[in-house]
Amino acid sequence: MIRCLAIDDEPLALKQLVAYIGKVPFLELAAQCQSAIEARSFLENDTVDAIFCDINMPDLNGMDFVKSLAVPPLVVFTTAYSEYAVEGFRVNAVDYLLKPFGLQDFQRAANRLRERMPANTTDEHQSGDADVIYLKTDYRIVKVSISDISYIEGMSEYLKVWIDGEAKPIITLLSMKKMEERLPDYFMRIHRSYIVNLNKIQEVNKNRVIMDAETYLPIGDMYKETFQAYIDRKFLGK
Repeated sequence: MIRCLAIDDEPLALKQLVAYIGKVPFLELAAQCQSAIEARSFLENDTVDAIFCDINMPDLNGMDFVKSLAVPPLVVFTTAYSEYAVEGFRVNAVDYLLKPFGLQDFQRAANRLRERMPANTTDEHQSGDADVIYLKTDYRIVKVSISDISYIEGMSEYLKVWIDGEAKPIITLLSMKKMEERLPDYFMRIHRSYIVNLNKIQEVNKNRVIMDAETYLPIGDMYKETFQAYIDRKFLGK
């Protein structure tokens, strides 16, 4: 999948852009923003593969916004003004969509994005990348194998991602909800502060799960019923 950021200051144009992204199977909407300022704030805490960006916006136009990014993602510019086309390609834009554009034009731009992506990026199931996420920590972006994650601990606006065999967790600015949405079904939230890899649980003891000799995690009241239903499905015995 290609994670996309949609940016347009016009609500109807943004709504249409989001709808078109939803119609292309290999595109995934990461966020939608109504200004370049809002988009910049989003990219401080997250990463995307591509941006669909309007040019003529107040405060900071799309062209200047893209030029300001240290490592810009792939970019498709959208605008009602054809005179921006040449400048758009000077910043190595993948494509340029002149408003009003239809789904066929959008699909063409999406296909060009896919052609420009690194090999196998959009073919996760064949390449094995379905088991991979990237997390921003400090000033680095690190690759994490999802199946290696033991559990995730929430702490205010940050998460601690505990990896098997690693003494220290990866600390990243991310919400539990967003992480939960990205994880496969062998992860389960057992507490407002904990998501566990069900394959890594060694023991269930009363109201807690034991991940290893030193890690005991509580099961929250809100999550007991769902977790117990999982245990019941797996339980062998009288």
